[in-house]
Amino acid sequence: MGTPYMTLKTAPGGMSERLDLFFAGLGLGVNAYTLRRSRMREIQALNACSDAQLARMGLTRDDIPGYVFRDLFC
Repeated sequence: MGTPYMTLKTAPGGMSERLDLFFAGLGLGVNAYTLRRSRMREIQALNACSDAQLARMGLTRDDIPGYVFRDLFC
């Protein structure tokens, strides 16, 4: 039997890929869809903000998943 391995993208293109990597990094990749589905509107709203608007909130685009799901990972 071969050794299992996992390949991760290092430069994701869109929000969906960033969310997948976020949850995979937390070990929750299997359940990511059900967790993100209920919060997708907030994610989309933040992703639609300009970089300057996000900066005023103290966020970057890479911070969006952690910010939206912050109550789950305290």
